[in-house]
Amino acid sequence: MTIEEIKGEDRLQLNVEGKIDTLTSAQFQNAVLKSFQKDKNIVINMEKVDYISSAGLRALILGQKTATSKGGSMIVINAAPSVQDVFRVTGFDKVLTIR
Repeated sequence: MTIEEIKGEDRLQLNVEGKIDTLTSAQFQNAVLKSFQKDKNIVINMEKVDYISSAGLRALILGQKTATSKGGSMIVINAAPSVQDVFRVTGFDKVLTIR
């Protein structure tokens, strides 16, 4: 998995590529949480993520809680259909802001 960070005017975007699973979820979680040290508004582009495990979902929940505590936002964009299905089945589509 690779994560590219792009600083925008009013947000920080993380472009994630690869699988977010047990082996890579710690790296993903660290990237998400560290991004909130740089900006309170984060966009996670999951266009090139074809799989997310429960460990990856946990990282997203921690990111959402961090955004809320900082008065910011976390938005997930461009999730592949397979990842959207996971969000839907787990109810994460009701907890996260997904576009």
